[in-house]
Amino acid sequence: MSHLFESLKMGQLTLENRVIIAPMCQYSADEGAATDWHTLHWGRLALSGAGLFILEATAVNPTGRITYADLGLWDDRTEQAIAKSLAVARRYSTMPIAIQLSHAGRKASTQKPWDGGNIIAADQPNGWQPVAPSPIPFTLDGPRPEAASIIDIGHIVADFAAAAKRAERLGIDAIEVHAAHGYLIHQFLSPLSNQRDDQYGGSIENRMRLLLEIIDAIRAAVSDKITLGVRISATDWVDGGWDLEQSIILAKALTVKGCQFIHVSTAGLSPQQQIPVAPEFQVPFADAIKHAVDIPVIAVGLIDKPKAADEIIATGEADAVALARGILYNPHWVWHAAAELGAQVTAPPQYLRSSPHGMPSPIK
Repeated sequence: MSHLFESLKMGQLTLENRVIIAPMCQYSADEGAATDWHTLHWGRLALSGAGLFILEATAVNPTGRITYADLGLWDDRTEQAIAKSLAVARRYSTMPIAIQLSHAGRKASTQKPWDGGNIIAADQPNGWQPVAPSPIPFTLDGPRPEAASIIDIGHIVADFAAAAKRAERLGIDAIEVHAAHGYLIHQFLSPLSNQRDDQYGGSIENRMRLLLEIIDAIRAAVSDKITLGVRISATDWVDGGWDLEQSIILAKALTVKGCQFIHVSTAGLSPQQQIPVAPEFQVPFADAIKHAVDIPVIAVGLIDKPKAADEIIATGEADAVALARGILYNPHWVWHAAAELGAQVTAPPQYLRSSPHGMPSPIK
């Protein structure tokens, strides 16, 4: 019996299986609004057979975008654009859909990755002034972000709550707060980027404060029907930075606040990071956090072999696995995994004839 294709309870959701599509930026929005590209992309992945589809990092305000082409959810226009694209994806799929709410902080105002990803100065077209916990640039020779004031922080917390309320209105099933990969919340968590001397800096309790306030604000803004979780980077891979020990403290605090899952990644905060990249290299971090909390933990990072993914679940290292680049490359990865592991996934009847010759159908 495949462990990967067992159901999983996550807050109010019951996932059909434990394969999750990780959020992947598409850099294809129009001033924050979803476009026809999102309709095509979301529709394709909604037919993948995964247990949950998390939409890409979605900025809670315009200055929280990584690039000028990032998806956003901060006004009626951006909400209506997402609604339009989601309607097509949902027409032929009952897969639960989550959204990742995000603020880029000092990593904002850049070119698209395929255009070089360079910083765009605030006085140039498609550029703006990034904010951060402290005026410390991402790169040594990069522009200095503006330190967020207490008033700024209050506005950011309110923006997360407002975006969450819009997400529920869109019929989104779950919200993932992006506290990983060197973006604003992660910048507040890490002592490498947070050198404040007020209630948001210094001790780990102070550095966690922004994220915990955001969780409180979202929980107050949405109903109990919404499953709420957080994505973290469990380590900066830099000496003196955010690490696993602090991540476990944070994970425990998040469970107290009512978080219902933790998605465990790593890195993204500093160009000085030294990452030992290898298949499943981040799984030990998920394993350590899973043994510290009693809510579902998602592992991610170069998990591209079905048997390896199944083993992660079978051994209790994580409750679910997330795929990103692997499922972009092969949108039918879940079908192939089901065939290899002797399981079944839900797919449109139009595709039932695609079952490999001589094998039980992996799709139903």
